[in-house]
Amino acid sequence: NLLQGELGLSFHQRRPVWEIVMSVFPTTIVLTLTGLVVAYIFGVIAGAFLAWKRGTWIEGVTIPLVLGTRAAPEFWVGMVLLAVFAFTLGWFPGGGANSAGTFFGSELQRFLSPDFLSHLVLPALTLALYLQGLPLLLMRSTMLEVMHEDFVTMARMKGLSEWRIVIRHAARNALLPVITAFAISFGQIVGGNVVVETVFSWPGLGRMLVAAVSNSDYPLAQGAFLLITIVLIAANLVAELLYSVLDPRVTHARVS
Repeated sequence: NLLQGELGLSFHQRRPVWEIVMSVFPTTIVLTLTGLVVAYIFGVIAGAFLAWKRGTWIEGVTIPLVLGTRAAPEFWVGMVLLAVFAFTLGWFPGGGANSAGTFFGSELQRFLSPDFLSHLVLPALTLALYLQGLPLLLMRSTMLEVMHEDFVTMARMKGLSEWRIVIRHAARNALLPVITAFAISFGQIVGGNVVVETVFSWPGLGRMLVAAVSNSDYPLAQGAFLLITIVLIAANLVAELLYSVLDPRVTHARVS
């Protein structure tokens, strides 16, 4: 049945497992990608900047702040953001993915609607604050190693500006471990958004998985785990293929 795409019926909802899983999967993907992209864009840029400013007061202030946000529990960060921006200031909704009674012609219209985007801001920001520490520190440490490589010394001998050396030469080679971390994090976060989705009542895969386990709905839980595994494998494959694009020294050749 599995080879034919048949995952069975949910014990609790009496609906096909595949139908239930795919109904919440796009919402989880949007939340995961938004949080990861924001976290890794900020982390890569800030990490390269901190490597360039090593030993200055900027590094001394930024590193403790980054470690603090990384150590803070996700549920606490989410509750603080809710208390300030949802309940006190009223800038964003307090939970869910859409306002009650809203209808859309397609999933694309729903994801692009101002209503959905306003609901997305706080959970995505919570996820980004928690995740940005890894790419930032990883990029910084890798940049510090790359800055001593021979090709960087050669670029300096050519008279290139320091910022151009950092961006066009050092940063590109330092991105390899960051891409690996992104791919692995993507697969893990897809099924690990339980805390964020619970705090913000986000109708995603993680929240559905917790409900399935609580209700002893084994077919639904197995279907969710299977989908998470497929996403993790696919993300790692994409990372491997991108290596040769970012670093010409890495090639994929047929083994005879």
